[in-house]
Amino acid sequence: MKSLFIAEKPSVAQEFARALKVNDPRRDGYIESEDYVVTWCVGHLVTMSYPEKYDMKYKKWSLNNLPFLPEEFKYEIIPSVSKQFNIVSGLLAREDVGTIYVCTDSGREGEYIYRLVEMMAPASVKNKDRRRVWIDSFTDEEISRGIREAKPLETYNNLSDSAYLRAKEDYLMGINFSRVLTLKYGSGITDYLGGKWKAVAVGRVMTCVLGMVVRREREIRSFVKTPFYRVIGVFGGIEAEWRAVPPSEYYIGKPSANADGPKPETSQKTAGGQESEANEFNLSPLLYKENGFRKREDAEALIAKLKQVDPYEGIVAAITRRKEKKNAPMLYNLAELQNDCSRMFKISPDQTLQIAQELYEKKLTTYPRTDARVLSSAVAKEIGRNLTGLTKLGTGQGSAPSIGDFAAEVLAGETWKKIANTRYTNDKAITDHYAIIPTGQGLQNLNSLSQTARSVYETICRRFLAIFYPPAEYDKTAITIMLGRESFFANSKVLVKEGWLKVTGGDKSAKSGKTSDEQNENTEIAPGVDISKLKKGAHLPVDSLTIKEGETSPPKRYTSGSMILAMENAGQLIEDESLREQIKGSGIGTSATRAEILKKLVTIEYLALNKKTQVITPELLGEMVYDTVNASIRPLLNAELTASWEKGLTGVAEGSITTEEYMNKLNGFVARRTNAVKSLNNQYQLKQCYDYAAQFYKKKTVRRSSGSGRRTGGGKTDSTL
Repeated sequence: MKSLFIAEKPSVAQEFARALKVNDPRRDGYIESEDYVVTWCVGHLVTMSYPEKYDMKYKKWSLNNLPFLPEEFKYEIIPSVSKQFNIVSGLLAREDVGTIYVCTDSGREGEYIYRLVEMMAPASVKNKDRRRVWIDSFTDEEISRGIREAKPLETYNNLSDSAYLRAKEDYLMGINFSRVLTLKYGSGITDYLGGKWKAVAVGRVMTCVLGMVVRREREIRSFVKTPFYRVIGVFGGIEAEWRAVPPSEYYIGKPSANADGPKPETSQKTAGGQESEANEFNLSPLLYKENGFRKREDAEALIAKLKQVDPYEGIVAAITRRKEKKNAPMLYNLAELQNDCSRMFKISPDQTLQIAQELYEKKLTTYPRTDARVLSSAVAKEIGRNLTGLTKLGTGQGSAPSIGDFAAEVLAGETWKKIANTRYTNDKAITDHYAIIPTGQGLQNLNSLSQTARSVYETICRRFLAIFYPPAEYDKTAITIMLGRESFFANSKVLVKEGWLKVTGGDKSAKSGKTSDEQNENTEIAPGVDISKLKKGAHLPVDSLTIKEGETSPPKRYTSGSMILAMENAGQLIEDESLREQIKGSGIGTSATRAEILKKLVTIEYLALNKKTQVITPELLGEMVYDTVNASIRPLLNAELTASWEKGLTGVAEGSITTEEYMNKLNGFVARRTNAVKSLNNQYQLKQCYDYAAQFYKKKTVRRSSGSGRRTGGGKTDSTL
């Protein structure tokens, strides 16, 4: 009897054939030897049927036919790939095939791709020995291990259930919500904008992302800049910032229990890192915060008073020195890699995922669609193989060390042998796959990569190698200088040991002579000033007292990378603490789908992506859809709903929630919300919302009429994201 191996793509099937030493000529859709048959899907071969396949009455969009909630779902073979489906289906049913190895991508979507094929294949397939290959890279060793340790396919039934439910959820929300919103509001949007007919596309994840971008843009629009004026003193070459901390005259004593008046927004830390008594005092109403005045003349008045101090000199009231160690960052998961690539190389998350997938398929790196940022203990024990492979990358140019040089340096030490006992190894933080790391193999494929792909690969390698290096070390000095009753603060942070920074080329801004602190980023120490000998009680001349004007900043727009991180960390957007904790780790979407969702929003012109900066902004159509959803199915815009659904899918995959429970909840939600929209009559109010949004767009909107109208014809495409 032969063993059949089914991969997700032809290129992956080729890797399995090589590992199995199947060198026979490639046939039409598969490769076969005496013992093995290797075939492949081409992504999805089967899809969910549109409503008209249930009943032709659904071909025409009508409110009377909604909500659409089939008791049993129908599926069909995708016509463009039907030939390959027939080949795979025929191989599954062959009598000489005794064992089937499922080798699609090791994740929910990969599981779904195969299960759909098996569902449409002859029933006899289920009587065969079916095993699931679960691997993290395409190295020959990992493929062999995956085949050797393959578990029965039914072990992954819960994962399969969650995959089916995810598709049904997106299908039902896309079909029902897109249709009901298009029928109620599509004509109004089209009449307002003019041009081609516009359906209202919504979905469980994409509409939530749209909401995040539109809300951020509106926060920026409504933001009013507030100027403030800081007083900066230079004492013996040391630039320091004034703050109104005791015993400053800008405190007016401890308040009574019923006292009114301005208070500090947060307690502050002194230069030595101790909490000040700011939270126990009322600040002067002249201040914006403790380090800035609302009006320039008040800052000028303070300087005038300070110049009258006798003796006119600064006194070092406090000085603290301490060492600070900063460990290398955790390893890359897909979201962190997408964020860094957006920032460093100005490529979209979708491009990053494509590159990461290419690196994976060329055996250069491990599985990309992962949420984990740590190693497994099993991988940690074998990490020497990865490092040894990387030493073959050669030497650096000139005096600059290369990846190979760093790998050799790591192997010459001892830290790599103990990596299993560090924070970078944690089995409990891994669900399906460990972090993205270089395999140390596939180096012969480097020449076939684009320059951008090579840069991404190098970034992954450097992040990986950094964890084997010691922490970066800084000398931090905090100085408090008194001039009369007023306090000035300076902070120095000097990098003394690069540690892992020499591998990544990371942030080395804190060099000798520069100061850096969360509260004080603009002070300097003049060249030649040696603060190492400075002591408490020292007298310093007043070189100057000046005013620096600043202003509050609006929230930053999302970039493609920061949006991916925001989707991953959706819990931070939720105010309800219990719900935030409940969905911790779920986020919006999955590592496999987030980039595609963002890409779709740009494609359908709900969002705009600046390719040079990767900054994301809404389009007018996107804002109008936002207002429409906000007035009809508001929960779709919020992270709470989206993340809670994802949490439910995780519960199904873990076996804590049944498919029946999930479907009952899903059908009830879709039915209630669809029926609620059908009863609304708020088109006039929405036009006012459209008018407000339109003023912020340069392009002229073409209005054919102010009426809302309805369109009941078919032929529109439902959103399934």
